[in-house]
Amino acid sequence: MKIAVATKDHWSQVSGHAGQARDWLVFDCQPGSPLPEPQRIALTKEQLPHHFQDTAPHPLHGVEIMIAASAGDGYIRHMEKWGARVVLTGETAPLIALQKIMTGEALADTRFDLTTTLCKLRDLFSLVDGMVRS
Repeated sequence: MKIAVATKDHWSQVSGHAGQARDWLVFDCQPGSPLPEPQRIALTKEQLPHHFQDTAPHPLHGVEIMIAASAGDGYIRHMEKWGARVVLTGETAPLIALQKIMTGEALADTRFDLTTTLCKLRDLFSLVDGMVRS
């Protein structure tokens, strides 16, 4: 099972605003096995899930679980189309968040993130605008 963690600060902390996260740790986990070494993926601006148009292969395609500190509803729906489930956590250490998911432990509650709130407002206005134009 491939699990990706949105990170910041040189892959050292779980990042908020998953749609804008450039640095990802991708783990190819096997149940009952030790955690593997992660693949470090640095996305270009065009590859950021927030901007990506699904017109080409993406380095995060095939990931089944995406871990982040925050994500907007539009991002979560977009990742569902990719076949990935988004898991949000207040845990700041990527490996601890991953270990908790692998062992079925509860994750720390998410922290408030202003950028996610702004994205939710933008998603809401986009939805309303689309309804008005219909």
